[in-house]
Amino acid sequence: VQLQASGGGLVHPGGSLRLSCAASGSIFSIGVMGWYRQAPGNLRELVAGITPYDSVNYLDSVKGRFTISRVNANNTVYLRMDNLKPEDTAVYYCTVEVQKTPDDSWGDYWGQGTQVTVSS
Repeated sequence: VQLQASGGGLVHPGGSLRLSCAASGSIFSIGVMGWYRQAPGNLRELVAGITPYDSVNYLDSVKGRFTISRVNANNTVYLRMDNLKPEDTAVYYCTVEVQKTPDDSWGDYWGQGTQVTVSS
């Protein structure tokens, strides 16, 4: 299973970005999909998660500014980030729960990380 993340970059405060993460490979079923981030010197933290039934949860500091969504047919998860702030600067990682066959247990897979920098 491979996860390909894209969409990071440099943006001014108040700007927007959309991250994408596509899962490919040996996949029978996908469970929860999510985004974490890690800033220098900080622990990795959960930014947003979405279940197969579109139930979502967000880190308090991004509520009202970030929107997570998924397209199950494409095994893709998105993170729309609006009104970005300097404190959102971090490497963002996607993560996906995958079941490779009906008999397999669920496993967690991670993307390679994409840098988001918010600076004037």
